[in-house]
Amino acid sequence: MVDIQSMKDERQIPLQKVGVKGVRYPIVLRDKSSQVQHTTAIVNLFADLPHDFKGTHMSRFIEVFESYRSDLSMPRFMRMLESIRAELSAETAYSDIHFPYFIQKKAPVTGQASMMSYDCSYEGMVSPAGHSFIVGVSVPVQTLCPCSKAISRYGAHNQRGIVTLKVAMETFYWIEDMVAIVEDSASSGVFTLLKREDEKYITEMAYDHPRFVEDVVREVYLKVDALQKFSKFSVEAENFESIHNHSAYAYVEKNCKESDDV
Repeated sequence: MVDIQSMKDERQIPLQKVGVKGVRYPIVLRDKSSQVQHTTAIVNLFADLPHDFKGTHMSRFIEVFESYRSDLSMPRFMRMLESIRAELSAETAYSDIHFPYFIQKKAPVTGQASMMSYDCSYEGMVSPAGHSFIVGVSVPVQTLCPCSKAISRYGAHNQRGIVTLKVAMETFYWIEDMVAIVEDSASSGVFTLLKREDEKYITEMAYDHPRFVEDVVREVYLKVDALQKFSKFSVEAENFESIHNHSAYAYVEKNCKESDDV
Protein backbone atom coordinates (compact mmCIF):
# COMPACT_ATOMS: atom_id res chain seq x y z
CA MET A 1 0.00 0.00 0.00
CA VAL A 2 1.11 3.58 -0.57
CA ASP A 3 2.99 5.04 2.42
CA ILE A 4 2.05 8.72 2.28
CA GLN A 5 3.81 9.59 5.56
CA SER A 6 7.19 8.52 4.18
CA MET A 7 6.92 10.67 1.08
CA LYS A 8 9.29 13.61 0.75
CA ASP A 9 8.20 17.06 1.93
CA GLU A 10 9.62 20.07 0.07
CA ARG A 11 8.85 22.84 2.58
CA GLN A 12 12.12 22.45 4.54
CA ILE A 13 10.48 22.78 7.97
CA PRO A 14 11.52 20.27 10.66
CA LEU A 15 8.98 19.68 13.44
CA GLN A 16 10.06 19.42 17.04
CA LYS A 17 7.17 17.22 18.17
CA VAL A 18 4.68 15.01 16.39
CA GLY A 19 2.78 12.08 17.83
CA VAL A 20 -0.31 11.06 19.76
CA LYS A 21 -1.89 12.87 22.69
CA GLY A 22 -4.53 12.01 25.26
CA VAL A 23 -4.38 8.25 24.87
CA ARG A 24 -6.16 6.56 27.79
CA TYR A 25 -4.42 3.25 28.47
CA PRO A 26 -4.02 0.68 31.28
CA ILE A 27 -0.53 0.42 32.74
CA VAL A 28 1.30 -1.53 35.45
CA LEU A 29 3.65 0.18 37.92
CA ARG A 30 5.91 -0.92 40.75
CA ASP A 31 4.21 -0.75 44.15
CA LYS A 32 6.20 -0.61 47.40
CA SER A 33 3.82 -2.78 49.43
CA SER A 34 2.11 -4.91 46.77
CA GLN A 35 4.95 -5.25 44.20
CA VAL A 36 2.76 -4.10 41.29
CA GLN A 37 -0.18 -1.76 40.81
CA HIS A 38 -2.62 -1.59 37.92
CA THR A 39 -3.93 1.84 36.98
CA THR A 40 -5.02 3.86 33.93
CA ALA A 41 -2.90 6.61 32.40
CA ILE A 42 -3.43 9.51 30.03
CA VAL A 43 -0.50 9.09 27.65
CA ASN A 44 1.25 11.57 25.36
CA LEU A 45 3.95 10.24 23.01
CA PHE A 46 6.02 12.40 20.65
CA ALA A 47 9.09 12.39 18.43
CA ASP A 48 10.74 14.98 16.24
CA LEU A 49 10.17 14.88 12.47
CA PRO A 50 12.94 15.73 9.96
CA HIS A 51 12.17 18.43 7.41
CA ASP A 52 12.07 16.01 4.49
CA PHE A 53 9.42 13.64 5.95
CA LYS A 54 5.81 14.41 5.15
CA GLY A 55 4.46 12.79 8.31
CA THR A 56 5.05 10.27 11.06
CA HIS A 57 3.51 6.83 11.55
CA MET A 58 1.11 7.43 14.43
CA SER A 59 0.27 3.76 14.90
CA ARG A 60 3.87 2.95 15.80
CA PHE A 61 3.68 5.06 18.97
CA ILE A 62 0.82 2.89 20.22
CA GLU A 63 2.53 -0.32 19.13
CA VAL A 64 5.62 0.55 21.14
CA PHE A 65 3.66 1.68 24.20
CA GLU A 66 1.60 -1.52 24.17
CA SER A 67 4.78 -3.59 24.36
CA TYR A 68 6.01 -1.70 27.45
CA ARG A 69 2.86 -0.77 29.37
CA SER A 70 2.86 -3.98 31.48
CA ASP A 71 5.97 -2.69 33.33
CA LEU A 72 6.55 1.05 33.34
CA SER A 73 9.33 1.18 35.90
CA MET A 74 11.93 3.88 35.27
CA PRO A 75 14.35 1.78 33.15
CA ARG A 76 11.50 0.42 31.05
CA PHE A 77 10.03 3.88 30.50
CA MET A 78 13.37 5.12 29.14
CA ARG A 79 13.77 2.01 26.97
CA MET A 80 10.30 2.70 25.58
CA LEU A 81 11.47 6.15 24.48
CA GLU A 82 14.55 4.62 22.84
CA SER A 83 12.26 2.22 20.99
CA ILE A 84 10.13 5.13 19.76
CA ARG A 85 13.27 6.83 18.46
CA ALA A 86 14.25 3.69 16.58
CA GLU A 87 10.79 2.95 15.18
CA LEU A 88 10.25 6.52 13.99
CA SER A 89 13.84 7.15 12.82
CA ALA A 90 13.83 10.21 15.10
CA GLU A 91 16.58 12.08 16.89
CA THR A 92 14.51 12.76 19.99
CA ALA A 93 11.54 11.04 21.65
CA TYR A 94 9.35 12.45 24.40
CA SER A 95 6.57 11.18 26.62
CA ASP A 96 4.53 12.42 29.51
CA ILE A 97 1.96 10.21 31.20
CA HIS A 98 -0.47 11.12 33.97
CA PHE A 99 -2.10 8.57 36.24
CA PRO A 100 -3.75 8.07 39.65
CA TYR A 101 -1.61 6.10 42.07
CA PHE A 102 -3.31 4.44 45.05
CA ILE A 103 -1.81 4.02 48.50
CA GLN A 104 -3.50 2.36 51.45
CA LYS A 105 -3.56 4.63 54.50
CA LYS A 106 -4.62 3.82 58.02
CA ALA A 107 -6.46 6.32 60.18
CA PRO A 108 -4.13 7.58 62.94
CA VAL A 109 -6.13 6.38 65.97
CA THR A 110 -8.59 3.67 64.91
CA GLY A 111 -6.32 2.18 62.26
CA GLN A 112 -9.20 1.99 59.78
CA ALA A 113 -7.73 1.34 56.34
CA SER A 114 -8.79 3.03 53.12
CA MET A 115 -7.28 3.89 49.76
CA MET A 116 -5.95 7.36 48.90
CA SER A 117 -5.51 8.49 45.31
CA TYR A 118 -2.57 10.68 44.28
CA ASP A 119 -2.22 12.29 40.85
CA CYS A 120 1.21 11.36 39.48
CA SER A 121 3.19 11.84 36.30
CA TYR A 122 6.22 10.65 34.38
CA GLU A 123 7.96 13.00 31.94
CA GLY A 124 10.81 11.68 29.82
CA MET A 125 13.07 12.59 26.90
CA VAL A 126 15.87 10.75 25.12
CA SER A 127 18.20 12.01 22.39
CA PRO A 128 21.84 11.53 21.36
CA ALA A 129 22.67 14.51 23.58
CA GLY A 130 21.26 12.91 26.72
CA HIS A 131 18.09 11.98 28.55
CA SER A 132 15.84 13.10 31.40
CA PHE A 133 13.20 11.43 33.55
CA ILE A 134 11.01 13.43 35.92
CA VAL A 135 8.52 11.93 38.38
CA GLY A 136 5.79 14.13 39.81
CA VAL A 137 3.35 13.58 42.69
CA SER A 138 0.47 15.85 43.69
CA VAL A 139 -0.45 15.34 47.34
CA PRO A 140 -3.53 16.73 49.12
CA VAL A 141 -2.70 18.09 52.56
CA GLN A 142 -4.19 20.17 55.37
CA THR A 143 -2.60 23.44 56.49
CA LEU A 144 -3.50 25.55 59.51
CA CYS A 145 -2.71 29.26 59.30
CA PRO A 146 0.01 30.38 61.77
CA CYS A 147 -1.21 33.99 61.62
CA SER A 148 -4.80 33.01 62.39
CA LYS A 149 -3.64 30.92 65.33
CA ALA A 150 -1.49 33.77 66.68
CA ILE A 151 -4.15 36.49 66.53
CA SER A 152 -7.28 34.53 67.48
CA ARG A 153 -8.50 33.99 71.04
CA TYR A 154 -9.56 30.47 70.04
CA GLY A 155 -9.40 28.38 66.90
CA ALA A 156 -7.60 29.06 63.63
CA HIS A 157 -8.67 28.75 60.03
CA ASN A 158 -7.37 25.81 58.04
CA GLN A 159 -7.71 24.60 54.49
CA ARG A 160 -6.97 21.77 52.13
CA GLY A 161 -4.12 22.29 49.72
CA ILE A 162 -2.26 20.48 46.94
CA VAL A 163 1.50 20.12 47.03
CA THR A 164 3.25 18.99 43.85
CA LEU A 165 6.75 17.57 44.11
CA LYS A 166 8.72 16.88 40.91
CA VAL A 167 12.14 15.24 40.96
CA ALA A 168 14.62 14.47 38.19
CA MET A 169 15.01 10.76 38.85
CA GLU A 170 18.54 9.47 38.37
CA THR A 171 18.27 6.52 40.77
CA PHE A 172 15.07 4.75 41.74
CA TYR A 173 12.92 6.26 44.48
CA TRP A 174 9.46 5.11 45.56
CA ILE A 175 6.38 7.22 44.85
CA GLU A 176 5.18 6.26 48.34
CA ASP A 177 8.25 7.89 49.89
CA MET A 178 7.76 11.08 47.88
CA VAL A 179 4.18 11.26 49.19
CA ALA A 180 5.37 10.71 52.77
CA ILE A 181 7.84 13.60 52.51
CA VAL A 182 5.07 15.98 51.47
CA GLU A 183 2.56 14.82 54.08
CA ASP A 184 5.17 15.10 56.85
CA SER A 185 5.81 18.72 55.82
CA ALA A 186 2.21 19.95 56.15
CA SER A 187 0.02 20.54 59.19
CA SER A 188 -1.52 17.15 58.48
CA GLY A 189 -2.13 14.68 55.72
CA VAL A 190 -5.68 13.99 54.59
CA PHE A 191 -7.51 10.67 54.61
CA THR A 192 -10.34 8.94 52.81
CA LEU A 193 -11.80 7.30 55.94
CA LEU A 194 -11.82 8.79 59.44
CA LYS A 195 -13.81 8.07 62.58
CA ARG A 196 -14.45 10.65 65.32
CA GLU A 197 -11.36 9.68 67.30
CA ASP A 198 -9.24 10.14 64.17
CA GLU A 199 -10.83 13.49 63.35
CA LYS A 200 -10.07 14.77 66.85
CA TYR A 201 -6.45 13.65 66.56
CA ILE A 202 -5.93 15.27 63.15
CA THR A 203 -7.62 18.53 64.15
CA GLU A 204 -5.41 18.86 67.21
CA MET A 205 -2.27 17.79 65.37
CA ALA A 206 -2.86 20.44 62.69
CA TYR A 207 -3.35 23.06 65.41
CA ASP A 208 0.01 22.08 66.90
CA HIS A 209 1.74 22.26 63.48
CA PRO A 210 0.63 25.48 61.73
CA ARG A 211 2.02 25.99 58.24
CA PHE A 212 1.94 28.75 55.61
CA VAL A 213 2.36 27.61 51.99
CA GLU A 214 5.86 29.10 52.28
CA ASP A 215 6.56 26.82 55.24
CA VAL A 216 5.36 23.75 53.36
CA VAL A 217 7.53 24.22 50.27
CA ARG A 218 10.57 25.01 52.42
CA GLU A 219 10.04 21.94 54.59
CA VAL A 220 9.67 19.68 51.54
CA TYR A 221 12.75 21.29 49.95
CA LEU A 222 14.89 20.59 53.03
CA LYS A 223 13.76 16.96 53.27
CA VAL A 224 14.32 16.25 49.56
CA ASP A 225 17.66 18.05 49.49
CA ALA A 226 18.87 16.09 52.54
CA LEU A 227 18.44 12.84 50.60
CA GLN A 228 21.21 13.92 48.19
CA LYS A 229 19.57 11.87 45.45
CA PHE A 230 18.19 14.54 43.12
CA SER A 231 20.21 17.29 41.44
CA LYS A 232 17.02 18.87 40.17
CA PHE A 233 13.61 19.15 41.80
CA SER A 234 10.73 21.54 42.37
CA VAL A 235 8.03 22.00 45.01
CA GLU A 236 4.75 23.82 44.41
CA ALA A 237 2.00 24.42 46.98
CA GLU A 238 -1.49 25.82 46.49
CA ASN A 239 -3.85 26.34 49.42
CA PHE A 240 -7.56 26.61 48.65
CA GLU A 241 -8.19 29.26 51.29
CA SER A 242 -11.16 28.84 53.60
CA ILE A 243 -11.60 32.57 54.35
CA HIS A 244 -10.54 34.09 51.01
CA ASN A 245 -11.95 33.80 47.51
CA HIS A 246 -8.52 32.98 46.12
CA SER A 247 -5.66 30.54 46.67
CA ALA A 248 -2.34 31.07 48.45
CA TYR A 249 0.65 29.85 46.41
CA ALA A 250 4.39 29.18 46.77
CA TYR A 251 7.03 27.58 44.54
CA VAL A 252 10.69 26.66 44.94
CA GLU A 253 13.16 24.70 42.83
CA LYS A 254 16.70 23.41 42.88
CA ASN A 255 18.75 22.82 39.76
CA CYS A 256 22.38 21.79 40.07
CA LYS A 257 22.80 21.19 36.34
CA GLU A 258 22.73 23.37 33.27
CA SER A 259 19.31 22.20 32.07
CA ASP A 260 15.74 23.35 31.71
CA ASP A 261 13.53 23.99 34.73
CA VAL A 262 11.74 21.04 36.28
